[in-house]
Amino acid sequence: MATGEISMIRSIPAATAVLAILSCFVGAQQPARAQDVVTYHNTPNRHGLYAVPDLTEAAAANIHPDTAFHATVSGSVYAQPLYWQPSGAKVGLLIVATESNLVYALNADTGAQVWQTQVGTPVQSGTLPCGDISPEGVTGTPVIDAASGRLYLDAMTIQPGNLPRHMIYALSLTNGKVVPHWPLNVDNAMAVRHAAFSSEIQGERSALQFFKGRLYVNYGGRAGDCGNYHGVAIEITPSTAPAITGDWETRALRGGIWSQGGAASDGSSLFVTTGNTSGATNWGDGEAVIRLEPGLRHSFKPKDAFTPANWQTLDNQDADLGGTAAIPFSVPAASGPLGRILGLGKDGHAYLLNAAELGGLGHSLANVLVSNSRIITGPAAYQTADATMVVFTNLAGLSSKCSGNSLTMLKVTADAKTPISTAWCAVLNGSGAPIFTTTNGTANPIVWVAGAEGDNQLHGFNGLSGRIVFSGTGTSMTGLHRFGTLIAANHHLYVGADGTVYAFTF
Repeated sequence: MATGEISMIRSIPAATAVLAILSCFVGAQQPARAQDVVTYHNTPNRHGLYAVPDLTEAAAANIHPDTAFHATVSGSVYAQPLYWQPSGAKVGLLIVATESNLVYALNADTGAQVWQTQVGTPVQSGTLPCGDISPEGVTGTPVIDAASGRLYLDAMTIQPGNLPRHMIYALSLTNGKVVPHWPLNVDNAMAVRHAAFSSEIQGERSALQFFKGRLYVNYGGRAGDCGNYHGVAIEITPSTAPAITGDWETRALRGGIWSQGGAASDGSSLFVTTGNTSGATNWGDGEAVIRLEPGLRHSFKPKDAFTPANWQTLDNQDADLGGTAAIPFSVPAASGPLGRILGLGKDGHAYLLNAAELGGLGHSLANVLVSNSRIITGPAAYQTADATMVVFTNLAGLSSKCSGNSLTMLKVTADAKTPISTAWCAVLNGSGAPIFTTTNGTANPIVWVAGAEGDNQLHGFNGLSGRIVFSGTGTSMTGLHRFGTLIAANHHLYVGADGTVYAFTF
């Protein structure tokens, strides 16, 4: 443990029996179960697709708050909760991390605390040159490595000398204790690689990714765009003595990796999406979808990056392509599935890319205006027999029926002339990130979204038609943030919020 770091573990007596059950299973090498939610939007490709066997439209109409569930946490919650139920355990855990640098494991049935860990002192307003979160602690969604039973997270902390530092932790899911030889001080580890990095100007709000046995963390700036930060990705090998084994940054200043989803994976590569650069007269990796290989290797060939032809205009207008994570998927075709990447920009455009050949400067498969306002929350994707459906929220819809805060469903096909069309849109008072539930991975698709910073209610829509299947009645919540998203697990929908977690059942 680094000097000055605090690691406080508190077991809750009422949950002792649960902890004893979990102790038998978490330490074993094992894969994640189908129901576990170990990463942002449930899978490395960030599709936000969940299988809930009994959640049909009829059941959805009767969803309601679970009166047996009561959860209390300390601090603001920007990160998505995770769910972990080791094989053989009777009770699953909800993992919740807050801006107060408190990490909780909650009994997923009752909300009772099983363990709580303080991972350092969070950074208060005034210590950093800019930002809009105070205190700032854990913002990006952590990730679980199922094989080791570890939780990984990035926490903004105050170190001796009043120094703000990003510290990357590994916690045991058995009891919340910090794994020996952790945390990793990012500034120090980057200095060993002779790479410049300053926690004072580098913000971290993207979800962590665990891919092929290695941990990936992304950085941008903070609200206010202060300092000469870069978009940065680091790779950590979680060995006995953890170290950064790969790093990549934008060549031009800024170009932050901002999106909640962070790095998305298609199973062989990682894709990061960058925002606006500053002062660039030649393209320097901003406003782009970038392919990164393990080790964070990157080529400058057109097949490994895409940026719109008007990237400099997007820079000047602060119209980041990187407001959301570009997600990989396939679309059905007569010749077989076609690999695709879809990026959604703050300029309201959808950029469809060939996953094998991203296209370089301006060469997308399609560039379609799908919103007349910013798209800044994570999308979700669902595949039908002939298309992939991608849903997102924005701040105002493109057509009259989508006036006000809205939810838009795109249909992406193999059609060469019109590969992107709008399938439906629906009025939504709020701007949380949506997810899909199905009963078996394909049947009964329902889009769920919280009206964060709007009506703050839970809403459900038929995934194919947009018809309302749950109106939100009786589900008012407080403390939601527009970057937040919900999860489906344990026969519930869970929504993380400041000071609590809301649980809905049916």
